[in-house]
Amino acid sequence: MAEIELTMPKMGESVAEATITNWLKAEGDTIEAEEPVLEIATDKVDSEIPAPEAGILKKILFQVDDVVKVGDTIAIIEIEGESTTAAPAAAVQEQAPKAVEEIQNSATASLTEELTKNSPSGKFLSPLVRSIADKEGITGVELDQISGTGLNNRITKEDLINYIENKGRASASSDVASKTVSQAAAPAPKPQAVVPMGDGDEIIQMDRMRKMISDHMTMSKQTSAHVTSFVEADVTEMVMWRNKVKNSYEKREGEKITYTPLIMEAVAKAIKEMPMINVSVSGDTIIKRKHINLGMATALPSGNLIVPVIRDADQMNLIGLSKKVNDLANRARINKLSPDEVSGGTFTVTNVGTFGNVMGTPIINQPQVAILAVGAIRKKPAVIETPFGDTIGVRHMMFLSLSYDHRVVDGSLGGSFVQRVAKILEDFDLNREI
Repeated sequence: MAEIELTMPKMGESVAEATITNWLKAEGDTIEAEEPVLEIATDKVDSEIPAPEAGILKKILFQVDDVVKVGDTIAIIEIEGESTTAAPAAAVQEQAPKAVEEIQNSATASLTEELTKNSPSGKFLSPLVRSIADKEGITGVELDQISGTGLNNRITKEDLINYIENKGRASASSDVASKTVSQAAAPAPKPQAVVPMGDGDEIIQMDRMRKMISDHMTMSKQTSAHVTSFVEADVTEMVMWRNKVKNSYEKREGEKITYTPLIMEAVAKAIKEMPMINVSVSGDTIIKRKHINLGMATALPSGNLIVPVIRDADQMNLIGLSKKVNDLANRARINKLSPDEVSGGTFTVTNVGTFGNVMGTPIINQPQVAILAVGAIRKKPAVIETPFGDTIGVRHMMFLSLSYDHRVVDGSLGGSFVQRVAKILEDFDLNREI
């Protein structure tokens, strides 16, 4: 019998480690090729690791809750045939840029006592982030000021590099730097209130994803000055067009066309016209995003939400958007998304109409500055303006609500943007070819 190593795979450009959340197999169990062996979690997404070959799980090297670096051996699998060894960690790291590789290789030796696994406020710091910070002289206090783009506000490699670049452009004055850090310091966590229990009450422990959602949403409300603007759109032409093409589209493409790609297309067009809605805030600077990466809030069977990202949505045609929407939604529900597919969003759309709601006031997905909620499409009597006078007719109406960060998005831009999205949807071409 031969042995092979099951290693922690490379899961995304900014992911250097993952936490083992569950072993699906025990030592001695028989494993089929491509059968899931364990479940892992990164700061962005949960996923499974399959067996590369059929065999027997001979030895487990890490336990549940252990944090494992990319490329490290997780377990040993016994297989038929001659012994082969999976690529060692160093081979995996060769896929990264040379500068990052050098930092990772020297991480353990160069970390200072100040940069431990967690920052002074308790924020988790990955080994890669700690090693880059140590090399660049970034203190734990400074790290606490960086708004992370990973789930649970975790700082990614890109977040730290952006901070270092922006810091290099800023004034070298230590007085100004100290003042900025002091002003940007996050408030100390408030003590948790004691909630009384009543007879028959049940205690339900939050799962890992619900905890991250809770922390992320609370952080967003504390970070951004939320304002919401509403408009009602007459989407009758869009509804009629979809009803006209949905059967032929499904027959031709092998999948359904929903309203979501039509809305995503309208949002991408509006962002192209009003790019200052596609920004992020870093201290007292505004980062204007080059790419239009649309997050698509998706409900999971567990009741939690995840936000897969459609990258460069403005570069896709309607068929491409439709296929991407269906693919991401389907894989999100079966926990098959990669970390890169839930990161890098610049604007988010959430469909509250899925639950029968007509409107909502969504919370901004940090570090973005706006999120659009679309309500249920309902038939309503409405005034129809014609060259021959106004009439009353039955129309398909939908509410759009845009929550935006009033620190950088004023009511003029926020209101104009959601109105523009509505106008694009209202002017849908009933004769459009697809």
